[in-house]
Amino acid sequence: MIRFAALCLMIAVTAAPVAAHSLDGKSCAEVVDHAADVDVLIAQIQDAETEQDARVISGQMWQLWTDAPDWQAQALLDRGMQRLKAGELADALNILDALVIYCPDYAEGYNQRAFVNYLQHDFEAALPDLDRAIELSPNHVAAISGRALTLLGLERLDEARTALSQALELNPWLSERHLLGPGGPLEPLGKDI
Repeated sequence: MIRFAALCLMIAVTAAPVAAHSLDGKSCAEVVDHAADVDVLIAQIQDAETEQDARVISGQMWQLWTDAPDWQAQALLDRGMQRLKAGELADALNILDALVIYCPDYAEGYNQRAFVNYLQHDFEAALPDLDRAIELSPNHVAAISGRALTLLGLERLDEARTALSQALELNPWLSERHLLGPGGPLEPLGKDI
């Protein structure tokens, strides 16, 4: 009977309209702290010799960041990311709103919701979510990089430059690194030629 109830809840989470995501008043499980594991991967990516090696390590970081605290949160995250990938941004946003409400201490919920808002060019909405994701997971390279891109979208170039520099200190292989390069929109000021 318990398995049947769990299956019904899983079906409801993955198939029902997001407005129905009350999760019966249940609260999210405690968020697993992956910071030490991410720090190990950051050290590895800093020593990576090729971009391909860095991509593999980055994928391992994403596995940790997207490891939701419980199956309900995982179902919401997975569904939100599927909707995002399908370009169904309004649905993705609703699902990720439900995830953040259900699991307010889970950084990736905020990061993914910020990404949806970023894609919609709603940089003002994205920025607080990125700040919260970084507060919860200070070594979340993707959130720091996303914050830089969001600040760039807001034309807050000095802050964007600082955020991207912080992200690149953690992962020098980020694709956004070209933004700080010669001719890039965040090229450091006062560069000697």
